Order: sequence, then C-alpha cells, then structure tokens
Amino acid sequence: MGFSFLKQPLMLRHIVLFKFSDSSDKDEVAAHLKNLLDNLLDKIPELKGMEVGLNISTRPSAFDIVLTADFDDENGLNAYRVHPEHKKVLDYLEGKTEKSAVVDYFI
Repeated sequence: MGFSFLKQPLMLRHIVLFKFSDSSDKDEVAAHLKNLLDNLLDKIPELKGMEVGLNISTRPSAFDIVLTADFDDENGLNAYRVHPEHKKVLDYLEGKTEKSAVVDYFI
C-alpha cells in the first residue's frame, strides 16, 4: 500500500504507461489509443474515473502515453481487465508496443 494521510483507502488507482514500438506510427497509434481509452468510461461501469495523457517529453527513455484509472476496489479493476471493451484496447495494442509498466495502489 502507498503512503496516505487518510485512515482508509477510498479507491484503487491503476496507472499504465505505454511505449510504442519504432515500427508504429506513434502519433496515429497514440491518437487512436487515446480515443479508445476515453470511450471506456461510458462503457465500463466499474471504471469510476479515467485520465489519458499523451507524452510531450522528447527524452528517449520516455513512454508515449499514460492511463490513470480509478476503481472502487480490486474487484472493479478485475472486472475492467476482462471486460470486452477493455479487451478491444488490448487487441488494438497487439504488436504496437515495445513495453509497458503498471502500478496499482490505493488512494
């Protein structure tokens, strides 16, 4: 569990960073992925809040896009992971990412 000044965690935050492969048209992939992710909020009831950001850094080690998603609890996150609309996003990313990083913590 992360550091918090609250007595009890209120939500579970899920953060994912994506770095696209060099063979991908990064701007096109990022724009389409952002659109897919932005639409999930209306389609997955367990998803309580979401933010998608496109990287502006030019550093070679930087990731290309970040997703921050909030859930009531781990059950909500697990329901999101197997939801058909989320799976569409994963299918789209197939072969387009070089790496990703995930952090889940209570806020």
